[in-house]
Amino acid sequence: MAESWDGTLSSTEFYVAASAFAQQWRKFNSSLPHWSWLPSPNRPPWIFHDNQVQRDGRGEHRYDFHVVYSASYRVPVLYFRAYCNDGQPLSLDDIEKDIPVNSAELITRSKWTFMTQQEHPILDRPWYTLHPCGTSEWMKLLINSDASIAQNPVTVEKYMVSWFSVVGQVFGLKIPFEMLDFAAT
Repeated sequence: MAESWDGTLSSTEFYVAASAFAQQWRKFNSSLPHWSWLPSPNRPPWIFHDNQVQRDGRGEHRYDFHVVYSASYRVPVLYFRAYCNDGQPLSLDDIEKDIPVNSAELITRSKWTFMTQQEHPILDRPWYTLHPCGTSEWMKLLINSDASIAQNPVTVEKYMVSWFSVVGQVFGLKIPFEMLDFAAT
């Protein structure tokens, strides 16, 4: 990616990046639920990962995650829904209680990350998102500020790994170190 890069992806680049991410996830996280790539004719491309489970004194909560390309922002967007075992959706307050403490503090302080509810562009149902308005800016900062990346430029295939290493932290979703090794293929 060039130095003048604006932090965004075309839909074709998203397809390449999301496919590579799903493949790397299977390779390095074989014991975890997989991300699956679902091409969607006449709709934005997307990948999904279902059923992260949070357990606490309030019972078991399930989370479904989808990553959908936003044509207007030209970046990936993390869509999620949260619900109890009986299918009842969680309120935003309940979701915020499930988020790791350090992530909740970051969301409160950060101008880059906030949650909002909007219609899922594929399912046409209300889901929550981490709003994408600042994504291109922080991706540009992330990529351009890393000296090791200057020596080994980030390819489109590594975009999703970089993006998810930030976005996934909100929910305690971790990327294995092997996926973050930009020297690795």
